[in-house]
Amino acid sequence: MGETAKERRDRELIELLNELRVALPGVQVLFAFLLTIPFTNKFSDLSRVDTAVYFVALLLCAVASGFLIAPSAHHRLSFRSGAKEGLVIWSNRLAIAGIVALALAIVASVSLVADVLYGEAVRIPLTIGLLVGVALLWVVFPLVLYPNDDK
Repeated sequence: MGETAKERRDRELIELLNELRVALPGVQVLFAFLLTIPFTNKFSDLSRVDTAVYFVALLLCAVASGFLIAPSAHHRLSFRSGAKEGLVIWSNRLAIAGIVALALAIVASVSLVADVLYGEAVRIPLTIGLLVGVALLWVVFPLVLYPNDDK
């Protein structure tokens, strides 16, 4: 039994919103953690580079939050407008942008912690390794393993 175009759009939107429910708690926890760091005693001990990496991580987390929450806002504001196809397409793009920003925020946060704990000798290879690992897991593998056959 095939599904109609409307059923497919409904399913795709529900799947997307459910996937966002998985990503959002992670970005919220990271964002909350990052918001508290400047109020700790050791924050003033950070180097200019570490402070810059911290601020980039914070901004990326804010951007990720915005992108990952946007599909829910779009859904709510366009409720019963008949624009579900466009909503699914744009929400997918927003979710992908949010996931990219979240990945970069995670890498920047771990990079900062690695430098504070172990110095540049550990920070640089760990940051590169984590960036490559996340890129493989979140981007390359899905694109290679599950090519788009809806064309």
